Amino acid sequence: MASRPKLSGIQKQVLALYRGFLRTAHLKSPEERRRIESVVSAEFRDNARNVDRRNFVYIEYLLRRGKRQLEQLKNPDITGLATLEVKK
Repeated sequence: MASRPKLSGIQKQVLALYRGFLRTAHLKSPEERRRIESVVSAEFRDNARNVDRRNFVYIEYLLRRGKRQLEQLKNPDITGLATLEVKK
């Protein structure tokens, strides 16, 4: 069995945030859960592809923003996530 490389602290935070979104999505209705999972997956995948791994300042900003969004999503009155697409 091959050993995996150890994850850095920031990588662990990103994975914990992703799991937090998925766990919170399970508290919502089935339709909304699928939509939340889709949005979260696309957002994380897009950032993994487009953000330079050495840009720690930006990654930390994304983590803070994600944590705020997760806290809002945990509110039972909030039913889903919205996305904002910015043309570059």
